[in-house]
Amino acid sequence: MTATKGLEGIVATTSEISSIIDGVLTYRGINIDELAEHATFEETIYLLWHGKLPNRAELKSLMDELAANAALPDELLTQLRTYPPGANSMAALRSAVSALALYDEEANDMSPEANLRKAVKLQAKLPTIVAAFARIREGKEPIQPKSGVSIAHNFLYMLTGKDPDEVAVKALDKALVLHADHELNASTFAARVTVATLSDIYSGVTSAIGALKGPLHGGANEAVMIMLDEIGSIENVESYIMNKLANKEKIMGFGHRVYKNGDPRAKHLQKMSRELGERSGNLKLYEMSVKIEELVTGQKGLKPNVDFYSASVYTTLGIPRDLFTPLFAISRVSGWTAHILEQYSDNRLIRPRAEYTGPANVRYVPIDQR
Repeated sequence: MTATKGLEGIVATTSEISSIIDGVLTYRGINIDELAEHATFEETIYLLWHGKLPNRAELKSLMDELAANAALPDELLTQLRTYPPGANSMAALRSAVSALALYDEEANDMSPEANLRKAVKLQAKLPTIVAAFARIREGKEPIQPKSGVSIAHNFLYMLTGKDPDEVAVKALDKALVLHADHELNASTFAARVTVATLSDIYSGVTSAIGALKGPLHGGANEAVMIMLDEIGSIENVESYIMNKLANKEKIMGFGHRVYKNGDPRAKHLQKMSRELGERSGNLKLYEMSVKIEELVTGQKGLKPNVDFYSASVYTTLGIPRDLFTPLFAISRVSGWTAHILEQYSDNRLIRPRAEYTGPANVRYVPIDQR
């Protein structure tokens, strides 16, 4: 046996959910460009779970189910209030999602019908958890979710207490579509490994959140915003980036394990970054980002990934940077749960082998001879 570091290039399973072929991302065979331009996030959720786009009745039914399950148990709100104000937001989300299982009487019901209902609950409750945690740590009361609005609208409303305008809702909705699924990425693989033991869906999503927390996965968008804050102005971009390149330091938001000719999602977020900057009358973050892209692509040939422009999009929407990765989770839970349901439907325990590289033929030495 010979190890492949990071499992790069290894095909570990089959899936009908999403694909990346020749640099083209699809959900259930539909190009991400079409979905980003035309589909709502709720339509995308239905597509990932059911393998087809919903008709009007099916979409309304899904939105009604999401609205009916968006509120949090009082016990969980009490728990959120005990978290330290400075707690890592992804650690808080991970803990809260794990705790959700304690208040779901179907948590250990492994029937397909119960698992789909739990997928709805998780998708509905994650935005409420993130917004509630954000408000509680600022000494504010959580805001109850609204009925009859989209997940994007509801999240911004629960976060700020104000109904967002159409431009903000559309921008966030598109970002949620773009982040919904991405084949067998680290967090999705973690979820599938967990539920392949026939553990419950809450355990699978908790595992996925743990993987997404890392800066080489979901945490990259927050790292991009930290970099933009450090640079401060467009005048400082060139010296900052050239110094990073000279010291062979990683510049977050560039390059991708799978895409060699650029992440197809990045162009949509770049366009949103510009449009939101124009709307707010402040193009600083967009212009800095464009300058960084020109330098990094010109010097290293690396192109931006989905994380790079999402940082300026979320900041312009007024979302605190430590909520960027939880917001990623709000979107990606649609894909995680789709993969979990698929894993359950044709399950086999995921148990790879390791190439042993340690010492051989070592004998036990009694303790008084060591």
